[in-house]
Amino acid sequence: MESGGTGFQPVSKFKIYRRNLPHWDRPESVYFITFRTFKQVILTEEARDITFNSILFHNNKKYKLYTFVIMPDHVHLLLHPLEKTKNAFYSLSEILHSIKSYSANQINKLLRSAGKMPAPPSVWLDEYYDRIIRDHNEFQEKMNYIINNPIKTSLVQTAKDYKWLYIFD
Repeated sequence: MESGGTGFQPVSKFKIYRRNLPHWDRPESVYFITFRTFKQVILTEEARDITFNSILFHNNKKYKLYTFVIMPDHVHLLLHPLEKTKNAFYSLSEILHSIKSYSANQINKLLRSAGKMPAPPSVWLDEYYDRIIRDHNEFQEKMNYIINNPIKTSLVQTAKDYKWLYIFD
């Protein structure tokens, strides 16, 4: 298909794959991502600390974080995958595997050492929701949604009071 002077340029590396949910993988995009705990298990404060640090670990290595929040039973992220090698970016599945696998292992270790055995078979659901951010307005909308999530659910009065909220300055 010709662009016909419209400025449209097809993205050759755009991929769509499906598990239970469809996932669109488009290099150089910013994504809004949500993943949930297995059987809506409520994360302890220690488990949220582990998850928080797991997400921060690869910031500016595999992805650029704009904001994220760890809620009692789910996580929201706004991030931009970074280039892995020339013209190849980290995929969302790679990024989320790093975060979820490491945090689940550490949370299960914590539960075993605290005598809260048996550990759940899984901390996180395998599947996640992702959306490519299309413009500045949508970026701001998702940023505000993440920042206000702890307030909306009555966990805190102001966003700055929520320990598991990260906002890039």
